[in-house]
Amino acid sequence: MASSIEPTPWWARWLARRSLSTLHRWGAWAGWLTWLLAPVYRRRFLDNAARAEVSAADRRRAVAEAGRTLLELPRLWLRPAGRPIADPVHWEGAERIEAALGRPGGLIFMTPHLGSFEVAAQAYADRFGARQPMTVLYRPARKVALRTLTQAARARPGLLTAPASLAGVRQLVRALQVGQTVGLLPDQVPPDGLGVWAPFFGRPAYTMTLGARLARQTGAAVLLAWCERLPQGRGYVIRVTEPAHPLPEVSPSRRGGGAPADSAGSDEAWLQSAAGAINRSMEALIASCPSQYLWGYHRYKAPRRPR
Repeated sequence: MASSIEPTPWWARWLARRSLSTLHRWGAWAGWLTWLLAPVYRRRFLDNAARAEVSAADRRRAVAEAGRTLLELPRLWLRPAGRPIADPVHWEGAERIEAALGRPGGLIFMTPHLGSFEVAAQAYADRFGARQPMTVLYRPARKVALRTLTQAARARPGLLTAPASLAGVRQLVRALQVGQTVGLLPDQVPPDGLGVWAPFFGRPAYTMTLGARLARQTGAAVLLAWCERLPQGRGYVIRVTEPAHPLPEVSPSRRGGGAPADSAGSDEAWLQSAAGAINRSMEALIASCPSQYLWGYHRYKAPRRPR
């Protein structure tokens, strides 16, 4: 019987053999080509960047960095499963992860669409995955070939994936309950009913509440991280920090996922406050390197309805 698995596209295999500096150079060209040929993307990029008061110089750099984000992926994704990342990865703040490993309730790793966020998860798996695996929430690609490629690329020793569905959420809860790590993109627009509207750079954005719910239910530690792409293909720096705006305090009656009998309104208020704190922490992280944020991401779109 014929296999249903799509072969990896030849162009992806070809790109995977190029050096990181070459891919980043070509990626800059691809970023500008997309900018020139996609007026809707260009308008959204400019509107989002202007709302965050990004300078003209950083906006220009962000156009090229968006292309580099895409072109570096084949080299990352198509290396053999047991082989570590080929390019240098430096860590700042890794001691924060060390302090959280083995803690009851596990660890929640939050990374926005900033820098090389795909590298961040795989670098964690390379360094810490044997001691405490990470499960990453992802949204499956619509195209079969790309979905097959990404699923295979992200299946690494110490790195598991969970789809953005109820089953995936249960998988994350189980991972934290046994003291493992989960990874989230908190600036990703969740399906309708799984978030709240909260300010993001001064405009209401539909914001996921999953990270806050998981932290409240399991007592997990929460750390922020982002992976800076170094110039001229010199590799990456992963910066790990505490949230600039911690989640609001949880009353004893609501720890472990429970809620007081009269708490429908108070629970909603807590989630609203938590979403606002997460967004402010993301803003602070993005402000540290606005040229590497994906300003073209459709952050302010209306949420899709769950299937």
